[in-house]
Amino acid sequence: MSMNGREKITNKKRLKPAKIVWQVIVYLLLITGAIVMLIPFFWMLSTSLKESFQVFSFPPKWIPDPIKWDNYVLTFNSLPFGKWLVNTVIITASTIVGTLLSCTIVAYGFARFRARGRNVLFLVMLATMMLPSAVTMIPVFYLFKSLGWINTFYPLIVPAFFGNAFFIFLLRQFYMSIPTELEDAAKIDGLGTVGILWRIIVPLTMPALTTVAIFQFNGAWNDFMGPLLYLSKPDLYTLALGINFFKSQNDVQWNYLMAASLVTMLPSLILFFVGQKYFIEGISLSGGIKG
Repeated sequence: MSMNGREKITNKKRLKPAKIVWQVIVYLLLITGAIVMLIPFFWMLSTSLKESFQVFSFPPKWIPDPIKWDNYVLTFNSLPFGKWLVNTVIITASTIVGTLLSCTIVAYGFARFRARGRNVLFLVMLATMMLPSAVTMIPVFYLFKSLGWINTFYPLIVPAFFGNAFFIFLLRQFYMSIPTELEDAAKIDGLGTVGILWRIIVPLTMPALTTVAIFQFNGAWNDFMGPLLYLSKPDLYTLALGINFFKSQNDVQWNYLMAASLVTMLPSLILFFVGQKYFIEGISLSGGIKG
């Protein structure tokens, strides 16, 4: 073996311990950060299982003694939690359907159709993302009020069927990365535009559509401002608005409030763990097109 080869092997052996040390440091930092982020969630869980007089005790007790599992039952019995949950599910599911349907169609049009003024319309759509919600809040409220939609779910559901600028942009970029040869082959087989969209494009863009659905779920499930503006009847409250109403009471029980908040937060956590691979892997066509 030449001297250069021996020097390279020696340098690799020297670098290996340094690389291991660096990896250990990175993992320790990640573990520390994860623990810091999980402390509020653990405190929420701990508080939800405590007696009322133990919530603000000092020094704080991280492990409740005794553990009061019936706090959750008392919370559901003292609040119309089931009604709020049904309202939230109706609004969230409807907005997900509306967003996926409208954004898919509009994004495909921007990505594939060649029409005069298409780019101008796309820029105008992107410009709407720069408008703060506070600017459009009052005009939109008066619009829905004139339609008689106050204290109904329509103001929270119908806008989703008219698209979302960010989601349209996201899906358009994804569609533009799909080779047009696939659509040409589908046209030869006799598929029309609608058939190509639903039988070719949509299956290939499931990672992007799933990402849009997850973002929309989190936005609708945790939405507070929309229900606050349009819903004033307690029977129509969503979970976010209902929990805030419960918190505003003078004799609020913080252990019950933490129990309700934890149950409200669980669907978002479950959805994140189920769909996290779409965030980690990113939006790509690596698994969609082969050969």
